[in-house]
Amino acid sequence: MYKLFNNDAIDVLNTLPDNSIDLVVTDPPYRTISGGNRKSDKFKSGYPTSVLHKNDGKIFKYNDIDHEQWLKECYRVLKDNTQIYIMTNTLNLFKLQEIATKVGFKLHTLLVWEKNNCNFSRWYLKNCEYILFMRKGQAKSINNMSTKTVHKHDNILKNKIHPTEKPVGLMELYISNSSQEGETVLDPFMGVGSTGVAALNLNRKFIGIEIDPEYYAKAEERLKGVNQ
Repeated sequence: MYKLFNNDAIDVLNTLPDNSIDLVVTDPPYRTISGGNRKSDKFKSGYPTSVLHKNDGKIFKYNDIDHEQWLKECYRVLKDNTQIYIMTNTLNLFKLQEIATKVGFKLHTLLVWEKNNCNFSRWYLKNCEYILFMRKGQAKSINNMSTKTVHKHDNILKNKIHPTEKPVGLMELYISNSSQEGETVLDPFMGVGSTGVAALNLNRKFIGIEIDPEYYAKAEERLKGVNQ
């Protein structure tokens, strides 16, 4: 069972009841390090198809969001003693943790997704992303307590339908560790629905929100194809 909304995340979150969600897993839009000035003699990115080729620190049309506002709403709708996974990069890691702590979340630990590809950089090739694993209320154990903090899952390199599309297997890891069958998983920035596919694969309910009509349509089509 799932519900999808093609709307602004805050507008939809405002309609959800208090303490109604069992888990949040999301990859919110955030600032990125630019792709570099390809006209510069000192540095040429040479990647016109890169998600950073515009060199403006943005990936999406709807890139500018108020992190405190959506995190505050996620805190409100989550049940007590539940968990949230927030994917981010080094540029936004500390600020997002600061804001999430301000609205009430407490840090469990920092997780690392190790990918099979690297983003170009003059300061070490970037082959991972970070996940803030936080909680509302009292701490509870994950379901598989032998899970390590570094997770190796291949990035999607071919046939990608979203610039920052995440592997379904990675989302399944977090959902299976922090929820039970029949519970409700929320992704307020679902993109093309990888979190939703993972939730349905694991017999969870799913609520997904996406403001971009193109990505929403792709997510809707993907979830229709999941056997339930």
